[in-house]
Amino acid sequence: MRYGWLLCASLTFGAAPARADVPASPVIFQAADGVKVRGDYYASPRPKALILLFHQAGSSKGEYRNIAPRLVRDGFSALAIDQRSGGSLFGRNETAAGYGKETSYLDAAQDLDAAIRWARNRKLPIVLWGSSYSAALVFLEAAKQTDIKAVLAFSPGEYLGNAMPVHHAAARLHMPLYVTSASDAGEVAAARSILAASPSQTKQQFVPRRGVHGSSTLLADRDPEGAPENWLAVETFLRRSFP
Repeated sequence: MRYGWLLCASLTFGAAPARADVPASPVIFQAADGVKVRGDYYASPRPKALILLFHQAGSSKGEYRNIAPRLVRDGFSALAIDQRSGGSLFGRNETAAGYGKETSYLDAAQDLDAAIRWARNRKLPIVLWGSSYSAALVFLEAAKQTDIKAVLAFSPGEYLGNAMPVHHAAARLHMPLYVTSASDAGEVAAARSILAASPSQTKQQFVPRRGVHGSSTLLADRDPEGAPENWLAVETFLRRSFP
């Protein structure tokens, strides 16, 4: 592997706090089945890539309200969407509210597909970023697309069925991969197992001393002691992948 596994945190910090003053532009596009997917687009003036941000169960694009601006500062544009499988954990999920039906995690894959199609029109390298159940979906998406340049998965697991679809998808991925999790032993083991299935030569697991589930591990109000070390690991991976 080019820079291997980062198994534990022994890092120094000094990164600036996330900025919430980067404006988000509302976007709307249609999934293949006609569902209207709503999102927030955070534009960098000179983007290295476009990061697609997908939320966890019971959540919304608001999960990234204080994450996307920091990615913009780091030189990336970002799109955070409301998936049809979600809720109000970080604010109203407009896609789920408009869908109005029972839905599964796999149903939300159509929304990820639509976001990728939208991103292609920006003519930028595309990065997939998932949180909890969407951290599983991004492996499936990356395995069926041909133009995904990197994947970041926060608390991935086999949340999509008993046939190990995430492991099977990981086995087809050669692009740079980053996985992390809560500091819970079960989550750490699940992330390690999925990553081990990939033949990528640039794959990395970050095991935090303190971490919480999903992308919330980067939020100071959700993970006050662990957020700085998690941010440093993420930004190091992104700098190496997109110098």
